[in-house]
Amino acid sequence: MAELAAKGWEKYKLQLQLHPLRTKAITAGVLAGISDSVAQKLSGIPRIQLRRLFLKVLFGFAYGGPVGHFFHKLMDIIFKGKKDNKTVAKKVLLEQLTSSPCNHFLFLVYYGLIVEGRPWPEVRKKVRKQYPSVQLTAWTFWPIVGWINYRYMPLQLRVVFHSFIACCWGIFLNLRARTLTLTK
Repeated sequence: MAELAAKGWEKYKLQLQLHPLRTKAITAGVLAGISDSVAQKLSGIPRIQLRRLFLKVLFGFAYGGPVGHFFHKLMDIIFKGKKDNKTVAKKVLLEQLTSSPCNHFLFLVYYGLIVEGRPWPEVRKKVRKQYPSVQLTAWTFWPIVGWINYRYMPLQLRVVFHSFIACCWGIFLNLRARTLTLTK
């Protein structure tokens, strides 16, 4: 079994080299789907909502993977590929002040408008209520992930690592969105 996993990992890394954007987009989409499936089950939804699942996969595929791909390439250009502690701290700070707030805002808007199909005024009100606590919580968690990512992951694996952690974070966000909807 370990040999099969090792061969699969080598083939995956080859795809990352040959088709980096496509591979990262597919990975982000698959992990977003896993995240949503788990969140639906933990939420007590008796049968997987396929439309919701598809829309979450689409978000990971069309936004998470591609934006992450280009963002990490840009960070490597800005900081010239350096990995010393001072540079990593700057990368984490820049990510937390730019990408993180944007990603969480867009996720909440997408979730309300597209996944839940709510009208814009309702989504805007919900985002205003939820966004500050979601972003503050993100700032307690994602800087650690960013530090590990920038310090220890090679450039081609950063989006994959981020997508894997985002899979777990997505479960939290989905459960949080559901809790806030129920207490509304």
